[in-house]
Amino acid sequence: MIKSVLAAAAGLMMLAGAAHAQELDWPQGAADAFSSRDYQRLLHQVTKPGANPVAGASAVAGDDSCRYANDNECDEPGLGTGACTAGTDRSDCWRLMAGVEDDSCQWANDGECDEPGFGTGACVQATDRTDCGPLIELRFRNDQCDTAFNGICEEPGVGNGACEERSDRADCIGRERPMSIQDHYFGNDDRVLMDTGVFPWSVVGYIEFDAGGTCTATLIGEDVLITAAHCISEGGRIDASGVFRTGENLPDGPHSARVVDYLMDDDWDEAAFSAGDTLDGTDWALLRLDQPLGVELGHVGYEALIDDQGSRAAMRAPIRQAGYSWDTGTNLSGNLDCRIIEVFDDNTMAHNCDTTRGDSGSPFMTERNGEWRIVATDSNFRSNPDGPFIYIAARSDRWTPMVEDFAAGRIGNGGLRPQGPGKPGKPEPVKK
Repeated sequence: MIKSVLAAAAGLMMLAGAAHAQELDWPQGAADAFSSRDYQRLLHQVTKPGANPVAGASAVAGDDSCRYANDNECDEPGLGTGACTAGTDRSDCWRLMAGVEDDSCQWANDGECDEPGFGTGACVQATDRTDCGPLIELRFRNDQCDTAFNGICEEPGVGNGACEERSDRADCIGRERPMSIQDHYFGNDDRVLMDTGVFPWSVVGYIEFDAGGTCTATLIGEDVLITAAHCISEGGRIDASGVFRTGENLPDGPHSARVVDYLMDDDWDEAAFSAGDTLDGTDWALLRLDQPLGVELGHVGYEALIDDQGSRAAMRAPIRQAGYSWDTGTNLSGNLDCRIIEVFDDNTMAHNCDTTRGDSGSPFMTERNGEWRIVATDSNFRSNPDGPFIYIAARSDRWTPMVEDFAAGRIGNGGLRPQGPGKPGKPEPVKK
């Protein structure tokens, strides 16, 4: 999640007006500390004033009755995400329906794509044409087909039709990705699909949180998971309640268990993490399950690679990563050969693995003599004015000494008692 949309957030605050800001309970000066996570939440609360009437708008029927309306992303079927029924997300979709793409967004022509999905999300769909030009062909396309990344285009009309429309992106339009895309690709998408019926990928699963949303997590003990702290921290509230699922392709089907306890870094501070980069190394969370899935499925180990072997040796080690990316759906995707490219003193590392939204909490692993060990977990990405984004993982070095005591119940939160003030209103639902 990039941390470079403060100006856009400030603009939205001005558009919302001081009175509306008070209604939303935003603190004085909040816009100055907004991160991309805050900004996405803000987009769901504030509907920006509509643009001046454009030819074609009146010809498009419909309303904004969908729960995802006015989030800037077209969610109608056929031309959008499909999360809404036809005719219920008019404001976000009418330009696409009418074939009207323009630069009417106030942030158009600033050199950064601001459309949702592959851009910052600051503009309504189809209102940042010039900046998003190289990315438009990727709009609403994904690799959720079960045979994605096999080198054969299988979409209907252009392939053999084995995949649904727009679900075999890499095979049908290629793996080249613009460096400006708001996903963690380095000019080429090198991911493959992992077989979740085979260890260690059988113990890399995902948590569906009761409050909404998902994150990747991995079994590192009989009943212990590792994931990212920001996955259970939202709006000043800590809530790890949810169900972990793993091993989708196992002969006896997937296995699941509920999260019943958690342990976070003593220095974790969601607001500080969102506002800057200084606490990225605290972005980890150990979770305890109500069933010892690891007894039957096994579990991977963990290693403080940098502390134990030093930065130079760590940067030479081949790294493998896998997570439940937003664009591969229920398929586990990952990288079979990537590297640590820089080690930082704040318990973080930069990597060149292709990762994206949904990979938060996913493991970066080494394999030696058949033994798999997690050396870091996926956290976020940082803007870099002088080059491509910097992709950050929280190193295992900080939490490895705590796993044994947490597994034995000697440390932890003592159960799921959500901490913090809670969020106003209901949790924002995840689009499915």
